[in-house]
Amino acid sequence: MKVGILAGGVGSRLSEETTLKPKPMVEIGGRPILWHIMMIYAAHGFTEFVIALGYKGEQIKRYMAEYCSLASDLRVSLAEGCVKPYNGHSENWIVDLIDTGQRTNTGGRIKRLAPWLGDGTFLLTWGDGVSNVDIRQLIAFHRSHGRLATVTAVRPPSRFGRLEIDGQRVTRFDEKPLAGEAWINGAFFVLEPGVFDYIDGDDTLFEREPLEQLARDGELMAYRHHGFWQCMDTLRDKVKLEALWNSGDAPWKVW
Repeated sequence: MKVGILAGGVGSRLSEETTLKPKPMVEIGGRPILWHIMMIYAAHGFTEFVIALGYKGEQIKRYMAEYCSLASDLRVSLAEGCVKPYNGHSENWIVDLIDTGQRTNTGGRIKRLAPWLGDGTFLLTWGDGVSNVDIRQLIAFHRSHGRLATVTAVRPPSRFGRLEIDGQRVTRFDEKPLAGEAWINGAFFVLEPGVFDYIDGDDTLFEREPLEQLARDGELMAYRHHGFWQCMDTLRDKVKLEALWNSGDAPWKVW
């Protein structure tokens, strides 16, 4: 089962970092968040990746092409013009890097990946979010209902403390309450090839017409994940993830 990762967006709300690099290459603990996402899937045994490139996609290509060299000691023979890595560690991954256009929307990027994702069930996520979701349990849930699409539903913490007030007196203060009972799209999808029929073309936002129509048709199911999930949408999010990694207690580090 292959893993599709959308890594082509501009990431304008993280412009402090993304002026010079694509958002999936923004680093957490000295590694691109894209690497963290791939490590999550690999920890569950899924090591074939199809990455949709767009904005500054050449940087992702370069990183993947040089990965083995960067993770190893090197012997360089200038006379022979060859480089030999040794004493290193290389992930057992197969990665297809597909240029899906600079301005293509999420649905269009997914549809452009269709020839590389195979004819069966595939996994899909965005290139800017990490979680400790159990991928194999997610797939088992998807198999159990037989619909075309499963989305991981999450309830992220509120960014603001919640006050309960009696008159002028605060009777309760919650520093990080969950955002009510609202569940949101946490990506980490399991999808059948039939979802491609719901995507018109490059201008289609997957989060709009395709998912809305799948829901109306009864083909979209939610896997409720009660554990850790965090997207890296802003500099504040990046700082939070960096702090968790540096603390040695990063919940998404399941490898």
